[in-house]
Amino acid sequence: MCLGIPGQIIEITNANHKLAIVNIGGVKRQVNIACIVDEQHPPEACIGDWVLVHVGFAMNRINEQEAAETLKLLQELAEITN
Repeated sequence: MCLGIPGQIIEITNANHKLAIVNIGGVKRQVNIACIVDEQHPPEACIGDWVLVHVGFAMNRINEQEAAETLKLLQELAEITN
């Protein structure tokens, strides 16, 4: 099983290599966005997109509501395990 963590793309750092900065719960990380871009949605159009990030890759785009719900559930899990 893999776990994708929601984050929001805030900057494209290298469109040719499909790299972007994603804000994940206040932590900014560089991720590869190759899995979520195509001719209809190029790298430059990804700023502001919510994505699920797994091992440094944005695996797919999600809407803001899905992201908020997932982040809430992850926070609740963290509180239970502490």
